[in-house]
Amino acid sequence: MDAEYRAGGLQDPEDDAGEFAPGDEAPERRGADVDAGGHGERLDRWLTGLAPEFSRNHLQALIERGCVTVDGKALLKPAHKLRAGQRIEIELQPTDESRAFRAEAMALDIVFEDEHLMVIDKPVGLVVHPAPGNWSGTLMNGLLAHHPAAASLPRAGIVHRLDKDTSGLMVVGKTLEAVTALSRQIAAREVHREYLALAWGRVEEPFVVEKAMRRDPVSRVKMAIAPANLGKPARTDVFPLGVGEVQVNGQARPVSAVHCVLHTGRTHQIRVHLTHSGHPLLADTLYGGVPALGMTRQALHAARLSFTHPASGEALALRAPLPADLAAAWAQVGAAELAG
Repeated sequence: MDAEYRAGGLQDPEDDAGEFAPGDEAPERRGADVDAGGHGERLDRWLTGLAPEFSRNHLQALIERGCVTVDGKALLKPAHKLRAGQRIEIELQPTDESRAFRAEAMALDIVFEDEHLMVIDKPVGLVVHPAPGNWSGTLMNGLLAHHPAAASLPRAGIVHRLDKDTSGLMVVGKTLEAVTALSRQIAAREVHREYLALAWGRVEEPFVVEKAMRRDPVSRVKMAIAPANLGKPARTDVFPLGVGEVQVNGQARPVSAVHCVLHTGRTHQIRVHLTHSGHPLLADTLYGGVPALGMTRQALHAARLSFTHPASGEALALRAPLPADLAAAWAQVGAAELAG
């Protein structure tokens, strides 16, 4: 494992932690006696002196797992008050973050691959990068198994991301040179990303949403529209592809199939911009889009991806068909296919 790797969340190159610990070797054991200065101190706080390379949160977790003993007895309370002369022993275990950077074989739908990069069609439900609650089974784990040299690359070569429940195309670098070049293209807005979506409401004319965005100050899991001086610029072009109707509680409600073109790559950009325009995505419950047409996740798919090959200079333009759930809902709306 590369000790410089940080296992925290991936930052978008435009928008733009973990700890390193031993990997598969036998757990290290440490012990010490509580001196007079440690008398009356909390167990978890005292352990930060015995194992300073670990966070207090991680040490609390080890206490609760039974990895810490006081005079030979396992205690499950981090707040336990110590007495001078007690013998403390701890079995040090890697953090969840450090365990995340491991190869896990998985089927990858590879649309394009050479020695420099690969483009995959990410399925619904696949988390791109390890984070709290998803320290394994991520795309990064799959990339490490498919391409072992990814272990030497920042984020295993991942240069941009899709939400867990958004399907579609992603490009991944396989060499440091490709990762660097692709990241620069994204930052310069030279990687073109186009999406297909189903949204509530009637969209019959093209429109542009150009609203700055930032993290929602109330809910940290959401993004929000922000004043230009407080957020980062974001622009989405929206084109209509068809309008259908859905029965909801006995009433007909319009649903529109739309083609979205990103000019920036902010987190949740399409979801936030369409909601702001009065057209939340079907089943995007985080932003107020109720489920319909069998959709149980936000109706969003990264259908097109185009960029310049970082080694050959060739213009690459790739497409991914709608996944089964979105294709079935799309057919019910009766929308046109994306031309070209």
